[in-house]
Amino acid sequence: MAYGQDVGSLKTGMARMGSTQFALPEFSGATRRLVLWNLVAFFVLLLVSAARVDFLVALFDHAQLRPEMFVAGQVWQPFTYSLVHPSTSMLGTLFELLTIWFLGGLLESLHGGRWLTSLFAVSVLGAAITAILIFEIGYRIGYPPPLMPIYGCMGGIFGMMTAIAVLHGELEFRLFFLIGIKAKYLAIIYTLIALAGTFGDQRIYAFAQLGGGLAAILYVRYAPRRGFSFAMSERWYGLRNSYYRWKRRRAASKFQVYMKKQGRTVRFDGQGRLIDEDDVKHDDRKRWN
Repeated sequence: MAYGQDVGSLKTGMARMGSTQFALPEFSGATRRLVLWNLVAFFVLLLVSAARVDFLVALFDHAQLRPEMFVAGQVWQPFTYSLVHPSTSMLGTLFELLTIWFLGGLLESLHGGRWLTSLFAVSVLGAAITAILIFEIGYRIGYPPPLMPIYGCMGGIFGMMTAIAVLHGELEFRLFFLIGIKAKYLAIIYTLIALAGTFGDQRIYAFAQLGGGLAAILYVRYAPRRGFSFAMSERWYGLRNSYYRWKRRRAASKFQVYMKKQGRTVRFDGQGRLIDEDDVKHDDRKRWN
């Protein structure tokens, strides 16, 4: 699939994009990191499988998301399962990586790398949380879903597709370079396929995909404009600067007490900066003259 130039009706008011029907977006930034992380993980697991070392094979098994194991205490699985790509699904892994490149490159060009990375992470975690909740609910009501491992980054991919549909629904894709279809309709088709999958043996996987899409919608609606990572870094720097300003005011207060004992008076502003009395007098003279 490839995206075309039918973006004139986008409500966001962005400029018309050129026709790139037979080209993938630029391979750089956060998109490249996402693809390379998954590619490296694939080859690492390929070597693990070839080595046939029992410990490494067991480690691979525990990196997948198995809701029953998560409930039993393997709480790291929602953070690792998306990097698991079995060697038996080489074609599926290739499709996933190309899709990340295509969708991620498009979103990064419009919203930035931090935003894309946060969206992908939220969608992956949303898919994992949904699978765990479906398993737990089914287990408690007496209809547990079939036990199956969940792996791969389809939750993140479904989240990216959903984000494009929500934000740029009029954008046109080309299926097999021939059939033109708008992003919002493509997302609806994939959603219907996932809904149909909830009635089959792999329903927990289908629910996970839907959870990734729902997490993406919540992210698009309520997340900071430049992504969670940027907002957290800004908040951290704000807290750090507030701490430094407090230390400066505290030091200024101690210095005032010390100078007062020496028979001298000094003044500081609200930021803890020394006020030069000569400058104050000069400003007063200018004010009254």
